[in-house]
Amino acid sequence: MRIAAYNVENLFNRARALDQGTWAAGRPVLEAYQKICVLLEEPAYTDPIKHEILRELRKLGLLRGDTAKFARLRQNRGRLLRRSRDGKIMVIAEGRASWIGWVELTTDRVDELALANTARVLADVGGDIVGVIEAESRIALKRFADAGLLDQGKARYPHVMVVDGNDERGIDVGVLSGPGYPLIRQVSHVDDTDERGRVFSRDCAEFLFRTPRDVPVAILVNHFKSKGYGGKLASDAIRRRQATRVAEIYRDLVADGIEHVAVVGDLNDTPDSEPLAPLLTGTDLRDISTHPRFDDNGRPGTYGYCTARNKLDYVLLSPPMFGAATGGGIFRRGVWGGRRGTLWPIYDTMTAAVHAGSDHAAIYADIAL
Repeated sequence: MRIAAYNVENLFNRARALDQGTWAAGRPVLEAYQKICVLLEEPAYTDPIKHEILRELRKLGLLRGDTAKFARLRQNRGRLLRRSRDGKIMVIAEGRASWIGWVELTTDRVDELALANTARVLADVGGDIVGVIEAESRIALKRFADAGLLDQGKARYPHVMVVDGNDERGIDVGVLSGPGYPLIRQVSHVDDTDERGRVFSRDCAEFLFRTPRDVPVAILVNHFKSKGYGGKLASDAIRRRQATRVAEIYRDLVADGIEHVAVVGDLNDTPDSEPLAPLLTGTDLRDISTHPRFDDNGRPGTYGYCTARNKLDYVLLSPPMFGAATGGGIFRRGVWGGRRGTLWPIYDTMTAAVHAGSDHAAIYADIAL
């Protein structure tokens, strides 16, 4: 069997702030969006909180109107703001319970050729079970799979599942599996907490499959907190909490008798990083990229220029799974190869960076169970 992980960067619609070419361009918007979502959930809007709300709305371009280039203010019932003709703008809501509404990021359609190349990557990788990162919804992923991932006219992946996570931008984690690998159980960890509060930025989605030889295999699909915005100390601390909790979930599965476990996804940090230590060195999970027959084509990374510091995507295997592994690899033909697209072989249909299937490569492990 082949287990893969692939960050598809959304399939049909993507937040405009996430698609600005570089993280630096979209970072102020994403930081302001993150802050305003937290502020608007406060039960009481004190004067300092109202001041902060106005400050973040100004950064998003939403002081003068409800629609801006990167964001939209929804005021469905009751009002958050009063905009006077003399130019004065006030927060008139007294707290979360006094109005119904929210701020959302505006989206753009994904380039159609990019969508086709995303499908091409998945078809060429040919995973039996694929952890999918940054899918908008189950319906979006199923429509994509049913229309673009066919095998002799039939769906290559009849089993499709996405559970909405904690990220309001529509970048959830899910799974695709082939006809011989039915999904028999799923558990969401969106509400898992520790002493500091909710743990997962999205989810640690737990899926249990049965293989053609009746072996139960658990897949934990993850997308850890990004380094792209927010302070380094804060984002490092969040990823460490997430790694710690995934390690606990993994140990619980093994204690329950599930020996064959894979932790897959975009962990947004490198193998030697301190935040990932609870998972990578604090458990007996093994990274498929350490297997002697793993083929990375001379580049260990899975993102951007695919250097060692851009090794962000993982397939981690429990000892019985790693013992049965015959190899694996990184598939990057759908990633634009550097500034000119020439750092590695890419699809002939990709003539510009916008045509890339994703800015992440797919990573996979081959297992002989």
